[in-house]
Amino acid sequence: MDTTTGALRMTLSDVAGLARVQRPVVSMWRKRSSAGPLPFPAASEVVNGIEHFDANHITAWLQATGRGNNPEAGNDVAVYANLAAARSGTRDSRQSFDGLTSLLALKVVTGQALAQSSPAELLDAADEADPDDMFLYSELESLGSALPGLADFADRLADSAFSAPAAFEKLLAHRFKSGLREQSDTALTGTALKLVAETALELAATLDGRFLFVDSTPGGSDVMLSIAAESGESRHLTFLAADHHGTASRLARRRLAVHGADSQPVKIDAHGAFAVSGPAVHVAQYPAPGNPGMDTQGVLSAVENIVLQMDDSQRAVIIAPARVLCDALTGEAGNLRSDLLRSGRVRAIVRLEAGLLRAKPREQQALWVLGPSFADVPIAERWTMVADLGAVPLSLDVSQDLISDVVASMGDHATIRAHSFRFARLVQTRGLLAGKGALVSVPAAKSTTAARGAENALRIDELVRLLSPAAAASPALPGIELAERQTRMSPAIVQEMLTAGTLRYVKGNRVDEGKLNRTSGTRVIGSTELLQPHGAAPRFISLLDFAAAHPAGRLTEPGDVVFFTSPRPAAVVDAEGGAVVVFPARILRIDDGDPGGLVPDVVAADINSVPAADKAWRNWRVRRTPDAQRQPLAAALEQLHHGQELARQRLQQLEELATLITDGVAGGSLTLTDPMTHAGPKEGTQ
Repeated sequence: MDTTTGALRMTLSDVAGLARVQRPVVSMWRKRSSAGPLPFPAASEVVNGIEHFDANHITAWLQATGRGNNPEAGNDVAVYANLAAARSGTRDSRQSFDGLTSLLALKVVTGQALAQSSPAELLDAADEADPDDMFLYSELESLGSALPGLADFADRLADSAFSAPAAFEKLLAHRFKSGLREQSDTALTGTALKLVAETALELAATLDGRFLFVDSTPGGSDVMLSIAAESGESRHLTFLAADHHGTASRLARRRLAVHGADSQPVKIDAHGAFAVSGPAVHVAQYPAPGNPGMDTQGVLSAVENIVLQMDDSQRAVIIAPARVLCDALTGEAGNLRSDLLRSGRVRAIVRLEAGLLRAKPREQQALWVLGPSFADVPIAERWTMVADLGAVPLSLDVSQDLISDVVASMGDHATIRAHSFRFARLVQTRGLLAGKGALVSVPAAKSTTAARGAENALRIDELVRLLSPAAAASPALPGIELAERQTRMSPAIVQEMLTAGTLRYVKGNRVDEGKLNRTSGTRVIGSTELLQPHGAAPRFISLLDFAAAHPAGRLTEPGDVVFFTSPRPAAVVDAEGGAVVVFPARILRIDDGDPGGLVPDVVAADINSVPAADKAWRNWRVRRTPDAQRQPLAAALEQLHHGQELARQRLQQLEELATLITDGVAGGSLTLTDPMTHAGPKEGTQ
């Protein structure tokens, strides 16, 4: 294995990630620059038919040409590159990944740079940090002569990402293209992880004692890290992770170590049984990375192991496919699920929307929330909370209200009667056991959407027909027809789009109100314009005055979404650009090269529909449009906005006309004639 520290290689996809552009953009750069003075670097090697480029040549080319959207490409390159030796095959790639993550964990544990140590010193440090070989010693020992080169690369990677934990997460973020099938097949979206984490934290807050979270799944760590992220620094958290010896479980323990989490192992026997005493919240995602092929029987057996060791001081949040936790089951699996329901610990069953499992976007997930069994309540009178969110996006308000319902479901009858449930309904557990179908009914989302689409199409045709006589104000719309198949893209969270580079956030300018005028200069967009987008009198500022007071100030670009959060969320689209945005107004700018399905008018409409109390703008959800429909939609909306502007002008003219006629006739300066005969009064002022 070559250990030269400079032998960093990148694929064209890696280059796109480094430059923060779409993959086709890199191919376009390569083609267009081939005959120019600065051609795209030639491939250094070809492995399995895939070209690999020298990372130093790539960063030099990006810097020389100014291409891409990442001015820090030179510093970030190690995050996207790999050692040349790691390209030799899947086995070596996995060995390098395990070695790098182990070195990053060792770097955190020792608090020292790695490249300055000899292989023997590194192994001694690893033995001291991991005397029982639970998470990193074997991985480093197996590297052999490659250890020094990877140690140097780990240091460079940590510097590039600004910290070892950030570098670790960068490596794990590439799980889909790094051959880590057990990780990519089980990866949940950020929305799902946030829901599970927040639910677990809310349940933990209702218990007495320390915040203890237990994950008995093989290799699970995403949920535990999400809990740590949601909790922040406000509480001391303790995690118990399964002591499985598989690669996924060792990776999970390395991940907790690199983030400095207070973690301890929990012993799992050969049958999956374990024991935890005292108040605790169990969290589990099935199938887990350590067993991605787990079947229905396996999932329910794992849940049974959690239930069997629980007492009334413990809670559990479990996310798994809805086909296991909600849908109709028969045979042995159905009997096992019925036994779990009879235990009385299944306090809530929630069907969730599809798209929460990255590898299977069409598969719906579900939550089981476990709690006290209320042993003093007869089995025939026990209840379970059931909620169907299969067709409801997990927006911020939906998640918060769902968590509130779940926490309330932990209580007795008196607590439940005092709570106003938004999504849940209480059902007798005996009814769930007696039913032959699904525990939570499957939503007819597709047919409902199709029916709504048909109704909308008919209404659109009717409106176009009604507007057609007003030729001057009637927009020229494209043909509209029902889609042959549903093409809806899942909504996105603003923060996720910011992280991906699809959206950019630009701060507003703190402008002296005394510099504004009503007559001339550069347009101003601020609170007044957002609250009264069509009724506010225009405001301007001298561009020279603005530039002098704000040398780093920026003007809007066409298509910018200008928004603010208080006193209520509101947004407008600046179609013209070149305006000064006055704080507290701010800008969300969609990347032209990678819009990610975002359309400015749709983003503004979604912001304007956000509840008034929701100020957490980074958590807002915005709808996306398929690429093939983005331009037609933008063109249609432009025509409609033009028609609306003409209509507003006509309305103003009609209002002015009504005022003039009223004042003239009532004041005696005008008289009205009969429109048929043109005859006026015989006497009076004409």
